[in-house]
Amino acid sequence: MLNDIKQNAQTRMAKSIDALRHTLTTIRTGRASPALLDGISVLAYGSQSPLANVATISVSEGRSLVISVFDKSLVSAVEKSIYASDLGLTPTVVGTVIRLNLPPLTEERRKELAKTVGKEGEETKVSIRNIRRDANQEVAKLLKDKEITEDDKKRAEDDIQKLTDNSIKDVDKVVAEKEKELMAV
Repeated sequence: MLNDIKQNAQTRMAKSIDALRHTLTTIRTGRASPALLDGISVLAYGSQSPLANVATISVSEGRSLVISVFDKSLVSAVEKSIYASDLGLTPTVVGTVIRLNLPPLTEERRKELAKTVGKEGEETKVSIRNIRRDANQEVAKLLKDKEITEDDKKRAEDDIQKLTDNSIKDVDKVVAEKEKELMAV
């Protein structure tokens, strides 16, 4: 029982860190990455679809993205979606191909993005602490139901705290790597 609770907490914490990593890939650094466009959806055939479902996205020359739209009728919808996103990029349309040139980031924009990265890291830490709280509540319930002893509860809480500490260290490491990547010129 206790091992199941600890295992569940560890799995949920790892998923939180993976979600943070994925979120951070959508934050623009100096290099072009198709992941920048992951959050963009396009109105296609009467419903919202992820950009990746209506076009292929590739990196060209390190600082630009090339979007090849499958259906010519969707080019303007893709262009509108890019304008509507908070990326601040201006698309250049040539036929069914849309090119996004990523200008170098200004110092001010880098600092702004670093704050966003820090905020995402804090939100992940909060979710990890919530997972710890849930696990500790499950352990307390086992004690209340007299399925474990007071010593078992204390050991389990210590183990859960160690998992939490390690997960928070991982979050700090991921955030520091992204901030370093952002601040590199």
